[in-house]
Amino acid sequence: MEAIARSVPVGVVGAGTMGAGIAQVAAVAGHEVRVYDAADGAAAAAVETIFAHLARAVDKGRLLQEEAEDAATRLRAVGTLEDLAGCGLVVEAVVEDLEVKRALFAGLEAVCGPDAVLATNTSSLSVDAVAESLAAPARVAGLHFFNPAPLLPLVEVVSGARTDDGVADLLVATAAAWGKTPVRAASTPGFIVNRVARPYYGEAFRLLEAGSVDAATVDALLRESGGFRMGPFELADLIGHDVNLAVSRSVWEAFGRDPRFTPSVLQERLVADGRLGRKTGGGIYGGDDAPRPAPSTAEPVASGPTAWASSGGFDPSTPGWRAGNGDVELRLTDGRTAAQHTGGGPSTVVLVDLALDRAAVRLGIAAPEHAPKEHVEAAIGFLQGLGHAVTVLPDTPGLVVARTVATLAAAAADAVDSGVATAEDVDTAMRLGVNYPRGPYEWGSALGWQWVAGVLDALAAAEDPGRYRVSPQLRRRALEAGGRRDDPDVAGYDDLARRASEAMWAADAASQALGMTVEQVSLGTAMVRMRVRPDMVNGHGVCHGGLIFALADSAFAVACNTHNRRTVAQGGDITFLAPAHEGDDLLAVANERYRSGRTGVCDVTVYRDGATIAEFRGRSREIPGTLVPDEEET
Repeated sequence: MEAIARSVPVGVVGAGTMGAGIAQVAAVAGHEVRVYDAADGAAAAAVETIFAHLARAVDKGRLLQEEAEDAATRLRAVGTLEDLAGCGLVVEAVVEDLEVKRALFAGLEAVCGPDAVLATNTSSLSVDAVAESLAAPARVAGLHFFNPAPLLPLVEVVSGARTDDGVADLLVATAAAWGKTPVRAASTPGFIVNRVARPYYGEAFRLLEAGSVDAATVDALLRESGGFRMGPFELADLIGHDVNLAVSRSVWEAFGRDPRFTPSVLQERLVADGRLGRKTGGGIYGGDDAPRPAPSTAEPVASGPTAWASSGGFDPSTPGWRAGNGDVELRLTDGRTAAQHTGGGPSTVVLVDLALDRAAVRLGIAAPEHAPKEHVEAAIGFLQGLGHAVTVLPDTPGLVVARTVATLAAAAADAVDSGVATAEDVDTAMRLGVNYPRGPYEWGSALGWQWVAGVLDALAAAEDPGRYRVSPQLRRRALEAGGRRDDPDVAGYDDLARRASEAMWAADAASQALGMTVEQVSLGTAMVRMRVRPDMVNGHGVCHGGLIFALADSAFAVACNTHNRRTVAQGGDITFLAPAHEGDDLLAVANERYRSGRTGVCDVTVYRDGATIAEFRGRSREIPGTLVPDEEET
């Protein structure tokens, strides 16, 4: 598909900062550009502003003098919507109000030719909703530029359900001809960037609200360890908390108030108090003249004489390494706390936060709350000796950078799985649209989806199961990526899981006596069914809770034994949410909390006709022996 010819006029409706920027881009690309705004004088003022911006671009060497002069001759303000007749493309950049946009597009449809493409620069509204009342919605698409439009390369080309494929192709080609990098997106809440970027702000505010880490330290870690251009609080102050919060609320509402996108109460308070960031002289931080607080940094510690040994090579940018001196062991965080890793000893496990690369300027670490001071200082001294500034963090799940990157990677995977965009376009959008050091989908692939799922599992267990839930597609990715011997084809392992479970079940007379049947088995998962018989109910006609526990425990046992390793239960907890009665068909679904290998921790949900009636968490440990011969190892 070819781009719109340079001889075809382009219309821009809306003479604000974004509209003026889009008009400048189109004029520099060689089009006659007509700028319209309903406010008297606004279009003329915008054109004058563009002239000034063109002159500045010449001064900075971005444009030649003759290029700027030619672009200026192609720009003109028009006084009525009818003056846009004859434009082959009209881009709308008015206020983010659905009814205003609908009325505008109805007017454009009336004055523009049938072959004209109508594009909206909306950042959060549905393209389908904007085009809903038009006679020809197929010619409407999103053309979402990022501010400042003349400088930022990214453009999201957004297709609604009724957008013609040829229209989207034309806009992709045109954006590329204008010197931009287009990515394709489906018209879903937030498109790519505003959807995938939510955790970058959300996790930072969550840490601040909990009192876990101060704002300056969060920003420093994500800059100096994570490699992000700006920390989330710095960036929100720059964007404006009112704008940032509006996007968060829009995405949250559009997703039915999904807890993954819940806006920050603290940010709502900032907006209510008028502390919007730089434009009001203060937000998270004070105004431009106010001194910026320093991040938390450990004082220098002399390295002791003890030798440190490493397994896998010390590299805080990737899972799988360990370093220790006998008393202290360093590990990359996997979402669990240092106290969970340390357990009963004998050595103290000190967790290291994720870093962009092994040469990161700053590293965050966390130790168990009551770890010996000399153990913490030994870890600090070792890392300082390697040239890192060290920030000692509270022992919180996922620390700072790891939880941020894991939730960003999960959001990217969810966008890909939902058909919003390809993985390549998601990564391109996040690198170019918000200057991420690496695409979040690429980051998830590099770190391992099992690591991503493990961090989310730990956060779900410690903080909020709804916010940090692992989607079925991400869970499957984790299982495939983390299969034994890194084999991406787990079909053979699922067959082994089935054979192991059959061997275990054949010896489980108690579960069979209760009428339970194994419905489905795969590596780390199991489904077990039971119908409530008359002899299973009490005097109130309700199924005995112990029998529901037994059903959940049986599913838990099957899931734990799918690795063909004998296991025994260490503990189990159940919460009853609703009763079951005679004749009810109950289904227990067990999923192992998966990291880079077996965990022995399973979540089990018991359903009745699709409704949850009980939730169970079981913990097991491995004992010697296998259930069936493992053909993969013979």
